[in-house]
Amino acid sequence: MVFSQSAMAQAAAPQASGLSRTMVGKADVSVPGREAVVAKVEVAPGSRAGRHTHPGDEISYVTEGEVDLLIDGQPPRTVKAGESFVVPAGVIHDAHNASSAAVKLVGVYVVEKGKPLATPAP
Repeated sequence: MVFSQSAMAQAAAPQASGLSRTMVGKADVSVPGREAVVAKVEVAPGSRAGRHTHPGDEISYVTEGEVDLLIDGQPPRTVKAGESFVVPAGVIHDAHNASSAAVKLVGVYVVEKGKPLATPAP
């Protein structure tokens, strides 16, 4: 896996006060112009990730805790440790951790190269 300083800083920077991402790896995929970014994601107790989008699909697996997933156009859903979810490219979504413990996920993002991993949404 190849790391660039800007990609690592971008993935590690908090998106909102309650969300952190730590870059684990990054590599080209078979689709031209796209790459896979793998990150450890944490939503702090009582926090929200913040409404945002990605320039590609997000595939995430919850390793600890449970989170309320809010995807525009879909009913809210609770995702627990051992479960996964997919958010299509460009779809606005948020995650709310209503518990007193951090929620930990492994996120895989298959995104357009050169674009920010996440963009805040209204």
